[in-house]
Amino acid sequence: MPQQLGALPPLRSPVFRASRGRARLLLAFGLMLLVTTGCKENSTRASASSPPPAPAPVAVTVQTLERREIPVSSVLPGRTAPFRVAEVRPQVGGVLRERLFVEGEAVTAGQPLFQIDPAPFEAAVRRAEAALTRIEATERLASSTANRLRSLARSQVVSEQNLENAEATLRQAQADILSTRAALETARIDLNYTRVASPISGRTNRSTVTPGALVTANQLTALVSVTQLDPILVDITQPSSVLLQQRRDLASGALRRPSADRAVARLLLEDGSEYPHAGEIQFSEAIVDQGTGSVTIRAVFPNPDQLLLPGMFVRARMEEGVTDRAILVPQRAVMRTSRGEPMAFVVNAEGVVEQRVLRASRVIGNDWLVTEGVAAGDRVVIEGLQRVRAGTRVQATERAPARAAS
Repeated sequence: MPQQLGALPPLRSPVFRASRGRARLLLAFGLMLLVTTGCKENSTRASASSPPPAPAPVAVTVQTLERREIPVSSVLPGRTAPFRVAEVRPQVGGVLRERLFVEGEAVTAGQPLFQIDPAPFEAAVRRAEAALTRIEATERLASSTANRLRSLARSQVVSEQNLENAEATLRQAQADILSTRAALETARIDLNYTRVASPISGRTNRSTVTPGALVTANQLTALVSVTQLDPILVDITQPSSVLLQQRRDLASGALRRPSADRAVARLLLEDGSEYPHAGEIQFSEAIVDQGTGSVTIRAVFPNPDQLLLPGMFVRARMEEGVTDRAILVPQRAVMRTSRGEPMAFVVNAEGVVEQRVLRASRVIGNDWLVTEGVAAGDRVVIEGLQRVRAGTRVQATERAPARAAS
């Protein structure tokens, strides 16, 4: 009987055996896939239920803070100023005959600088001497007349009126002598003023006149100026807020002065070098500049080599006192918060990092002088700051602090 389309193949036919083999393979593959999926789900559930392993502690270097007694100083800007400046002007008028110095050289007090033509003044002296000689002769005649009339008046030979006239003439002659002597002294002083001398010791500047110029007494233009450079003054500018804080620290005992002597100051020059001679603070002005809000402090420095010249910009390091409450935090350990506040990482007793906001008042050497935020015994992180944050567990290695200079 012919086979119909769509009928099943015989059970023992090759076709039926091949189809049954494929069915077994598909069933085995499905079972394997089911087992694999179940294992993955079990492993995923197991990994989700177990806690992750704890991270290893971060290695950092710390420094233990300690309280010290250190000198406190502040560095402030300043300008040098001459100790004394004398503008030399003539006190008599005349023709300038000679200049007796070299511009820029050092002169001493009383050294002649200019010579004015003395001829008119010498003549005035001789005229005053002649007038004095004439008045002295008149005085001697009046004195002789008065003495003679006194003896005659006792004998009543002459009247009292004649005696009084003779004595009045004598007193007038004596007064004329005094006046003429004063005129002679004035003439001699004017003659002495023809040699224009330096009033102070110092260094001369450029001269404004040359020989042959006509000068007048007390003219507005100075002939030359003389500047005294040893010692030299330094005007230091200090903000009023810093002055108030310094006075509060002295009043509270946070800062103390070792003695009642004047404060010592040192200079840092424009090229960064330190001036070898120390100076003293003379005084502080009692008025605050309204434009800058600062107070001017004047210090005096020896200048034997005349290294400092007026008008130079310098920085003055002034000793404010000594503090025994100083806690120094290395500058490399201090960072800034998002609000710009100084902060540092501190490792607590459990080895966990804490973030501390600091109050730093000034820089001393390579450290910050901190008044709030940390205490003696705290361990601050100085190396490995990029790998830690608040709450990080660390493995700290101690480093001894370096002794900072004031």
